[in-house]
Amino acid sequence: MEHIIKDDINHEDWMSCLPEQLWDVPLTHLSIPGSHDAMSYCLDITSPLLRSESDSFRLLDGVFCCFTRPAIYRWATTQVQNIVEQLQAGIRYFDLRIAHKQYDPSNELYFTHVIYTYATVVETLQAVASWLESHPKEIIILACSHFEGMDYKRHEEFIYSLKKIFGSKLCPQKALLTLRSLWRSGYQVVLSYEDQSASRHKELWPHIPYIWANKPNAEELIDYLECQKRLGRPDGFFVAGLNLTTDRCFIASHPRVSLQTLTMENWKRVKEWLEDQKPGAEPTCLNIIAGDFIGPVPFCSLVIALNKKLL
Repeated sequence: MEHIIKDDINHEDWMSCLPEQLWDVPLTHLSIPGSHDAMSYCLDITSPLLRSESDSFRLLDGVFCCFTRPAIYRWATTQVQNIVEQLQAGIRYFDLRIAHKQYDPSNELYFTHVIYTYATVVETLQAVASWLESHPKEIIILACSHFEGMDYKRHEEFIYSLKKIFGSKLCPQKALLTLRSLWRSGYQVVLSYEDQSASRHKELWPHIPYIWANKPNAEELIDYLECQKRLGRPDGFFVAGLNLTTDRCFIASHPRVSLQTLTMENWKRVKEWLEDQKPGAEPTCLNIIAGDFIGPVPFCSLVIALNKKLL
């Protein structure tokens, strides 16, 4: 495996440090680092499986949990830095998958990826709001999705919590999405809410398209992304996912491999492709670029540096 250079550079104020020529460029035309399955660094290996998992996998997990749980942890963990560390590293788009635990009498919500996290949603977002207070010129995009186990009442309660946590920082849908305009208005949070509940609240943005290759290696991932680029970019925000995926047969036949080792083995080729990309309004330009294990590789540095191509 090629030696990986860890990204030790702190980018906690990278937006405020952009050249003034970029302050009036729409955020949808900038290159923005994103975190795929951002909260999977704190998965609770003892928690139940999500209700959406198949009955056969649930049965297997019930009988052979000593084998399935380590495998789940190896392949469902996509990040190693906590939410504040990711903010400090420069991540500005967060893929947040939210659920209510089955049979849990409380209203507590958790993040998920196959299983649930230790971290609760409200407490985590309060930490994000606190970080934003000390970084008033940084803009983040929170993409809330999945919402397993949430009915109308829980959605409305959660949306009320979101408004309470972020308050006037929430950017309404009709706001002008440039750094200069957002700084002037005090808006810092674009909140995408992937549920029909969003239509009732002007502070919530609709689903942000995520281009997901669902491929196990760099070459197939890049081929897919290049094919998507030829089809043209959406008008607003959109995400190009650099995350690799495998099926359960591969996982079962590779007991010493993890998503992290797979990501590192493919990083050199992904890095070469990433350095060749550019932001902007043209059909083949990228916007948000999301990845796994954003700390062990210089992911944020590379994505942020792409903005120089707009000068």
